[in-house]
Amino acid sequence: MAVPHSFPPVKLVAGLIFSGEEARGRAEKELRALFGAIEARSPVLNFDLTDYYAREMGPQPLKRAFISFETLISPEELPGIKLRTIALEEKIRLALGADARPVNIDPGYLTKAALIMATAKDFSHRVPLRDGIYAHLELLFTKTGVRTLDWTYPDLKRVEYHDFFRSVRALYLEQLKEKRD
Repeated sequence: MAVPHSFPPVKLVAGLIFSGEEARGRAEKELRALFGAIEARSPVLNFDLTDYYAREMGPQPLKRAFISFETLISPEELPGIKLRTIALEEKIRLALGADARPVNIDPGYLTKAALIMATAKDFSHRVPLRDGIYAHLELLFTKTGVRTLDWTYPDLKRVEYHDFFRSVRALYLEQLKEKRD
């Protein structure tokens, strides 16, 4: 018989899609205040493989970056974190006096085996968590690198992001090792 155990802590990450550096800077500042020090930043790349956010964020060239945080969290915290980032997006929009949404913040977490992102949009492969928030399995980590899935977002198939998440995973594994020692 299987015996349930507590979930191990996971590495909090966030994806930022933004229209300008001011919005990105404001988002990072607010996220640090909520979740602690930022440990690593991905390269900033053009968000140009889809026009999904063009209507909501404007037609200007959008950028995408990821950050990871030093502090580990419980995976059970993800829905609450997503709800906080939704509110934070509106706070930033109002602070910048923007009509369009200046930043999209997608929190998630990294485990030994996978990258999980939070979303408020349902789809066949997403798992409901609570309060209208779903878990979205985005990437798998293997012995040879990163494996994408049929539903992996196109921009997350870029090698630059794979390299970033592999490096964050190495930091995470070291943190877990230090907790055991």
